[in-house]
Amino acid sequence: MVTVLNVSTSRTRALPALLGCTILAGLPLAAAAQTAPAATAPTATATGAQTTPAPAPGGIIKTLRVEGTQRIEPETALSYTKLRLGQPYSNELLDQAIKDLYASDLFADVSIEGAATGDIVIRVRENPIINRVILEGNKRLKDDKITKEIKLKPRQIFTRSAVRADVARIVELYRRQGRFAASVDPKMVNLDQNRVDIVFEISEGPKSKVRQINILGNEKFKDSELRAQMATKEARFTRLLSSNTSYDQDRLAYDQQKLRQFYLTQGYADFRVTSAVAELTPDKKDFIITYVVEEGPRYKFGDVTVDSDIRDFDGKQLAKTLSIKKGDWYNAKAVEDTVDSLSQTTGLFGYAFTDVSPEFNRDRDDLTMSINFHIAQAQRTYVERVEITGNTQTQDKVVRREIRLAEGDAFNSFQVKRSQDRINSLGYFQDKFEIKQEQGSAPDRVVLNAAVEEKSTGELQLSAGYSSLERFIIQANITQRNFRGRGQELRAGVNYSSYSKSIELGFTEPYLFDKNIAVGVDVFRRDYNSFNYIGNDRNTTYGQVSTGFQVRAGVPLTEYWQLAARYGLSYDEVTLDENTFFTNGQCDVLKAGSYLCSALGNRFTSSIGYSLIYDSLNSRLRPTAGQRLSFSQDFAGLGGDVKYIRTRIEGAKFKGLGKGFIASLTAEGGYIHSLEGERADGNDRIRINDRFYLGMPQFRGFDIRGVGPRVLRTPYTTDASGNQILQTDRSQITDDALGGRAYYLAKLELELPLGSGARELGLRPSIYAQVGSLWGLKRPPLTANFPTTVIDGKTVVLPLPLTNSAGAPVYTYTLADGSVATTICSAGVPGAGGTCNGVVPNNPLIRSNPFQEQYLGDSPKPRVTVGVGVNWNSPFGPLRIDLAKALVTQPGDDPKLVTFNVGTQF
Repeated sequence: MVTVLNVSTSRTRALPALLGCTILAGLPLAAAAQTAPAATAPTATATGAQTTPAPAPGGIIKTLRVEGTQRIEPETALSYTKLRLGQPYSNELLDQAIKDLYASDLFADVSIEGAATGDIVIRVRENPIINRVILEGNKRLKDDKITKEIKLKPRQIFTRSAVRADVARIVELYRRQGRFAASVDPKMVNLDQNRVDIVFEISEGPKSKVRQINILGNEKFKDSELRAQMATKEARFTRLLSSNTSYDQDRLAYDQQKLRQFYLTQGYADFRVTSAVAELTPDKKDFIITYVVEEGPRYKFGDVTVDSDIRDFDGKQLAKTLSIKKGDWYNAKAVEDTVDSLSQTTGLFGYAFTDVSPEFNRDRDDLTMSINFHIAQAQRTYVERVEITGNTQTQDKVVRREIRLAEGDAFNSFQVKRSQDRINSLGYFQDKFEIKQEQGSAPDRVVLNAAVEEKSTGELQLSAGYSSLERFIIQANITQRNFRGRGQELRAGVNYSSYSKSIELGFTEPYLFDKNIAVGVDVFRRDYNSFNYIGNDRNTTYGQVSTGFQVRAGVPLTEYWQLAARYGLSYDEVTLDENTFFTNGQCDVLKAGSYLCSALGNRFTSSIGYSLIYDSLNSRLRPTAGQRLSFSQDFAGLGGDVKYIRTRIEGAKFKGLGKGFIASLTAEGGYIHSLEGERADGNDRIRINDRFYLGMPQFRGFDIRGVGPRVLRTPYTTDASGNQILQTDRSQITDDALGGRAYYLAKLELELPLGSGARELGLRPSIYAQVGSLWGLKRPPLTANFPTTVIDGKTVVLPLPLTNSAGAPVYTYTLADGSVATTICSAGVPGAGGTCNGVVPNNPLIRSNPFQEQYLGDSPKPRVTVGVGVNWNSPFGPLRIDLAKALVTQPGDDPKLVTFNVGTQF
């Protein structure tokens, strides 16, 4: 049997109708058969309330029993009443007993018999047990979201009041989502053994949007300007993905406050919102919100003074340092900032609990607002103790060593702020961590409470992706930045792609023997293949395999200055594909160029270096304020086969501009100087794998290694008229980037704020401009010009014969098995000792197709790009997309408009 629970969902005041529903659960409110006279039986009214007809004038209860109970003991039922055997009773007492039993929510029906004789029989019918609670029709809210909010649960006793409450709760959940047309129809399915299934049939209805926002009374500002200040937005096609277009009662109050804040920052000190009304349209689909405002007159600042009860501060001198001045338009935000600034100033001198209160004097005639900032008397405070709470994994000392104040020190607000920044920079705890200042055991004592909330510091990244730089890549990295809760960092990583393979292990101990000395070691093997493009084909040029290790250490010199030292030893193997670039076992300059042939070989590099670093960033992970400077030098030649000095300078400055905008300026530059003599072959002494390179990803707007010295090999082609001309299609030109000895790069970037939804997705867009250059390489010897001849009146560039390292021409001949080999014999078959046996056959001479080599890009002149980029922590790994346009280039540069990277760090 299915019973409709008649519970209205459109208006809360209609919910009591549930009690009055005589068909609810098929539970009649009067007994079907009673042994007592009808005059003594209680009856049910239309509202479900029980009344008892007046029995005999009362007496003593002779017998007392309860009938109809199944799960509940009779004594339990009697405990809810005041009826007791042998005690007097009356009509009022019997009426109250019935009310008390109904109030227990255990019974669906209650009646009392025997009032005339004193043999009292209480007949009850228990409320059923809930077998299941079933939700139907809910799509926008999942079952788990609703079931945890409602009271009815399986194996609980069914009550009408719980049904009413749950209906109201479900409707409220949908209203919070902006679905004001939602309705809930409760039904009950009767089962055997006095059990029921409760079914909530839900009609969700459409989401109620804000159709229109009206503002009345505004004269100084346009409606659009005021709407821009509000969190609530009007529903438009362009805001399909916005959650702010739905109606929210809490947001309505917030928007009123936002309006007031806006007007107060514009000088309208008397502004107020006289009314805010949200009207639901008849179809319950949309809301129309109307604000009525009173702007009032605009005020300017009058006299701005400071009155200090603390003898250490001169009010007149403090007033001169304030940012607000007399005659400026009144700005409530500037007043708040001034209060904070004065509080921080007093905190620098040890006053932790300074009360700075602005006293306003409004002149309605002159429309001025004079302000006196009163600094109340306070005691100089000292740190009583530093409490660290919330750290379950991280050891106390890891946090405590970042706090710049010790117990017993004079309080200093600057040092507290610095401590917060250092702890945030660890990356072990949730963002927005703050050190709370609490009153100590005496007025001059302060307790610093560092209540941290730990987050996961272990990272396991297994990703496969596609990069415009690396093609298909596979990456596996495991990092623990807080190993054993000691602040140690342990990491291991493997990268594999078609053009690079690497494995790296590293360990860092930031506080050796609990002293402020950081030490670390890295072990690596990197296999990298350089490449160029011919058309759409990516071709490997030289390969480099580096195997080695580095040991590092660092010590702080001051709060902001650090000194780091390192020693590294690596073994580098630089090779070329012999099948592509070799002839007769020797590197062929006609195929590879002298600049690549000169790079071949195996060498040890033993280097020692240092870095001097200044760092005042408020966060090392995602800074919004502060700056960082670094000067580094590395000296190779402490043994090994390579000798040079590499110098680099880096700098960065970050500044929050408010409303989520973050501006940054970064710059870097470097130079590498050889400590060896000139090479005999005319190539640069600095090896090709030790030079600087510039391009994507650090210089956006150019391809990888797309800036700086390079050799372009341009082949000859024949046009439609039969004329031999140089190829003009850049994609058909061999482009070998050679790197440089000197470079500079600067970037100005503005990170743009997004809504909360986009931030949760990890989207961080930015716009930027970059300028940089790479140069300083010694010009390499280029391939000699090809010979020319005149055929049919046209100049033709002839191929050059390939030669071996001794300068002898190279020929091909066919072996008996049909394979082809090279030889220096112009005829016959090569024999032992280099002899040529026979005069036939004639062997073909190997010739190189004609091309022209150009050395370009070696210029310190700036290259300039502008662009927009987006970082996204996607489900597939970090993603970076850039759209950058190169505005200023130099001959030979290789611009690239769009670049992206997935599955690897950027």
